[in-house]
Amino acid sequence: MSWRIWLMRGMVVAGMLLAGWLLYRTLGRYSFDELVQSVTSFPLGRLASAGLFAAASYLCLTGFDALAVRYVGKRLAYPRVALTSFVSLSLGHSIGFAGLSSGAIRYRFYSRWGLSAVDVSKIILFSGMTVGVGLATLGGISILLRPALAAKLIGVSQPLVLALGIGSLAATALYLVAAAFVKGRLRIRKWTLEMPDLRLALAQVAVGSLNFALVAACLHQALSAVTEVPYLTAATAFVLANMGVLITHVPGGLGIIEAVVVYLLPQANVIGALLVFRFVYFLAPLVIGSIVFAVTELVWRGKASKDVSAER
Repeated sequence: MSWRIWLMRGMVVAGMLLAGWLLYRTLGRYSFDELVQSVTSFPLGRLASAGLFAAASYLCLTGFDALAVRYVGKRLAYPRVALTSFVSLSLGHSIGFAGLSSGAIRYRFYSRWGLSAVDVSKIILFSGMTVGVGLATLGGISILLRPALAAKLIGVSQPLVLALGIGSLAATALYLVAAAFVKGRLRIRKWTLEMPDLRLALAQVAVGSLNFALVAACLHQALSAVTEVPYLTAATAFVLANMGVLITHVPGGLGIIEAVVVYLLPQANVIGALLVFRFVYFLAPLVIGSIVFAVTELVWRGKASKDVSAER
């Protein structure tokens, strides 16, 4: 058996163990009574709305992989793409270093359906580009709509933060221009990038922006249960926090999102809202994704055993 297969299996097992440890570490920061009280006292309407926005976000994320599979020129049934996307990202969001953690799981799934390691690498890169253009687009819009708030959160002058917002939208525009006019590979010094066509690039911008808007809506519903906060304020704070998450690769943005929200709402008791947000968007998908992953592994192992017995 190839050492690469053993390495991949080791990474998958390590990812599962790390996911379990992160689940314990996150919940271990609070007493059992705090967890129970925060969730049970939370308005059911807000909890349901937050859950719906979280579910819509994960559904939107399946579009990342669907577009990426099309980008590499492969045909794969949507249910398979959706399964791979949900399992890899539900774990990758909490494990951190999503390109590696979710990438290992993606390879585990896609390789069984005929995709090569090169194909999976391109899928990971394309999905990362979708995250980037989505964050740049929504971030630029949020900054330009709320420059004073963005300057306060980042801690820089308002003219500088306006320049950051314009630069973010300009980066998205340049990406679309390159997609429209560059056929094949784009070379920038030592870097080469196989550009998608314009239609695919526009879909990236739309899906990437929509995903961040949905997660911000999930956070907004959680915060609205304890204090009055406009959606645009929550969206601006969330997008800026995610810029920090991308830089630091902190698993699930632990500490960063909390710090931004507490700074934004210093007088409000937001621990319950943040707990619910983490439970709805990170912890519940982590548990579900881990169970689905384990079940699929058992099913595939069972099929492999039957195939070996049949050959004998």
